[in-house]
Amino acid sequence: MELLYLLGSITSIFFTSFTLSLLLPFQLLLRRIFPSLAAADEAVTLYEGVVWHERRRPVHHSFRYNVRYALIDLDRSSQMISSSNYISADSARKVAGTNGPVYLLTIPPSVGYEQNPLSVYYCYDFEDSSSRLKKCIAHVTNTPWGERVSFVFNPCSDLVAKALHVSPFMDMLGNWRINATMPGDDLSIVISVQHPDFGEHFCAILKAKKLAASPDHRLYFWLMPHKVAVWIYWHALKLWWKRVPFVQHPRYANPAYRAEASSRDQMLGCCFMQNFETTAVCSTDSSNLTRHHFSWTDAKWPWS
Repeated sequence: MELLYLLGSITSIFFTSFTLSLLLPFQLLLRRIFPSLAAADEAVTLYEGVVWHERRRPVHHSFRYNVRYALIDLDRSSQMISSSNYISADSARKVAGTNGPVYLLTIPPSVGYEQNPLSVYYCYDFEDSSSRLKKCIAHVTNTPWGERVSFVFNPCSDLVAKALHVSPFMDMLGNWRINATMPGDDLSIVISVQHPDFGEHFCAILKAKKLAASPDHRLYFWLMPHKVAVWIYWHALKLWWKRVPFVQHPRYANPAYRAEASSRDQMLGCCFMQNFETTAVCSTDSSNLTRHHFSWTDAKWPWS
């Protein structure tokens, strides 16, 4: 049943995107005829870069693909974020405990389709007359289920208990180590998975550079979400071909997996671990503790 739904969903997305793509040239023509429709949104900065994945165990598998992102000032623009999957600047500040501007790094929807394995909110805090990046909020979404977990993290370096079944070829054990640089002329996000049996066996890296010019957003992001989805499914097939064990979604075997992830995260506490094998001494100063504030979004039918 789920396989049939997946095939039906892919077919529906194909025809919807195909139809909207046919309309795209007419929309671009209207924007040329009426320049006011094509006015650049100064609150949106465009980035272009590369996503690189490497899996070291139980088999080696790596790949890379080009990707395009938008960095959106949430206090100044709402053109590209009409989806209910995003939160407002005020909501982000409330969760992160900050008082400055909030920027969202995401792949905007294109011709009726949205695919965002990771979106990041950069939450700044005012200090004197300037602002500094204090916290980030990650939105991690799995495929094909469309479940999502959101959590606050320290961009300098943080260790977060794995809280989402991201891949059917990876279990729920271990932690995410995550680093994110402040967006400027370039940006980077590095996430590694630290497993109790395999060690640091997986790493995902995004590196991107800011565009000097700002092309039409509709054209710039055309089929970008679709390309990301194709890469995900294609490399899932490759992992299956390499006989990487298939891991059933934990909701069937362990419905309490979310609560267990929260408990493991509390145990990590304020311990900053230099590597997975080293046990650090926890500080008793609660101000050093990053509270990740996990928030889950359930899968939609028929995955629910």
